[in-house]
Parts: sequence; C-alpha cells; structure tokens
Amino acid sequence: MKYKDSGVNIERASRIKKTIGRLAESTWSKNVLSEIGNFGGLFLLPKEYDEPVLVSSIDSVGTKVLVANMAGRFDTVGQDIVNHCANDVLVQGALPLFFLDYIAAGSLEPEVVVSLVEGLSKACRENQCALIGGETAEMPGLYQGTDFDLAGCMVGVVEKKQIIDGFRLRPGDTIFSLPSTGLHTNGYSLARKIIFNELKLTLDDHVDEFGSTVEEELLKIHASYVRPVTDLLHRVDVKGLAHITGGGVVDNLPRILPASCDAMIHKGSWPVPPVFTFLQEKGGVGEKEMYAVFNMGLGMIVIVSAEEENAVMKYNGEMEIYRIGEIRKGRGKVIFE
Repeated sequence: MKYKDSGVNIERASRIKKTIGRLAESTWSKNVLSEIGNFGGLFLLPKEYDEPVLVSSIDSVGTKVLVANMAGRFDTVGQDIVNHCANDVLVQGALPLFFLDYIAAGSLEPEVVVSLVEGLSKACRENQCALIGGETAEMPGLYQGTDFDLAGCMVGVVEKKQIIDGFRLRPGDTIFSLPSTGLHTNGYSLARKIIFNELKLTLDDHVDEFGSTVEEELLKIHASYVRPVTDLLHRVDVKGLAHITGGGVVDNLPRILPASCDAMIHKGSWPVPPVFTFLQEKGGVGEKEMYAVFNMGLGMIVIVSAEEENAVMKYNGEMEIYRIGEIRKGRGKVIFE
C-alpha cells in the first residue's frame, strides 16, 4: 500500500510547491536569506532600527473560505489573510516584514492552491512584506471534498520608543475611524445563515441594497490600512490604534483602553455599509448583536489628542476618515450615544 492509497498525493504536492515557490519569490527583498522548502524562513532585520521590536500576529479567514469555495474563487481570501494580519501588527505601530501561510485541504487541488498563493503574494507585495514560507497539508478525512482552511502569521517590526499601545490615552482625546470595505473576514457564519439559509439567496443573485451580486459583496477584500496609517503616523502623534475584527468595536476597542477611560462612540457619525443594514433587517438581528459581531463599517480606529484633531481632519489620503467619538473618564468600556 502507498500513501496515495490513503488520499495523500505527495508527487502532486511537490509540483504545487514548485509553482507557489515562484510566486513567493516575487515578494522577496534582499532581507530574505532562505529559500522555499527550508525548514524555517530566514529574514535579516533592517539595519535602520536602534531597538527593533518584533510584533507577530496569527489568524485565519474563518468561514469566508466556504463562500470562496462555493464561488470557485480563491485569490481574494488569500489577500484577506495577509491584510488582516498586517493590520493586527500595525496597531502596535509595526510595519510588516514577512508572512507565512497555512493551507490545509482534504485534497490539494493545484489550481486552488496556486490561486490562493497568488492572492497571498499580491497582498504581500502591496504591504511591502515578504512571503517567506508556509505549509500545505493534505488531510483526507479531516476535511471533506473540496473543503479547505487558510491561516497565516505576520511578523512586523517597530522601534521600541515608537510602540503604540494606548497607554497614553486620556479623557478628551479624539476617536477617528478609517472605513471597512464590508464584512472583511468576520461574522460570516451569521451572514451565511441569513443570506443562504433564511433568505435562500444564491451567489449569483443581485441585491439592490448591495448594488452587486451576493458573491461580489461577500468576497470583497479585507482592507489593508498599512499605507494610510503610515501616512498618518508621519503627520500626527497617534496615541492609539484598534483593528476592528471579530467581536466588533465592543470587543476590540477596549483592548487598548486604559482602565480609567471609556470610548464614547457617536452613532450616525460614519456611513454604515448597506450590507450591515441588510443583514440586520432581513435577519432580524438586534442592534446590540450587530455591534458585537460585525465591524459595522469601522475598519481601523485611530485615536489622537484633541490638539491633533484638525490635522487629522485635513488628512487627504487614499481613504476617507471619520470623527466618531472621544475618550472620556470611565472604566475601560465602549459606550454608544
């Protein structure tokens, strides 16, 4: 008996690795010292840092991969995971250095894996980081049919004295937000239940509220905030950043709040993407639940002192930015007004 008889095709996996290796190399800089296939990726730290601090983040795309599988479109979720993890290290003020992916499936279909890595490499180039390695695992029995999972780990670097941790937040500071593109990579289990199970919609159905098909809306790419936030960091003193992912503003913003401060968020101070209103109304989801599950249009929270508010308002970058609230004395909670 051979390994192939159990459902694992080593020869096919080897051919896939050669193809994705070329894609990964397209993201490399002179700092990458290893090759695809090594036991570990080697990356030389940039020399311009006096006290470099490495910041790491690991995450997955969640059940958004099920939508990608239904649509037979895989490059967007590859971009999603890189952008998601880049944003996570960014909130500490770190710039992405390198990324490693994890792709697991019941059967490694070459076209699927290549498409995923095409998305990964595209996002790595856009975030100016290197895709230095990963793992492709074929696990029949654990994953059924064409099911697959996608996760990844990002490592970034920040000067020690420039770490952003929210420690300096004080009552009177102003809260801004950069917009999300939609669901990003969170809340898909609830969204899929409403759209496919309750409303019986298909990926090809055009939804007037979206101005697009279900597929186009659900596979919108998770925004990367590396470029706009880096631009802001060069202009103003940013005291706090929060990437709004699973758990929404309710769970994510308190992670950077001092115990003596509350974040007052003014509803109606930013445009909520139509997909959230649609899910709330059609799914009969309570407002409190919506804010505890989805980002509601708030992609990246940016907090500055009141003195810096005008400078942020004059920011004219590649994204809109909205003033959504302020920091007040409290107990480390988010309060909506």
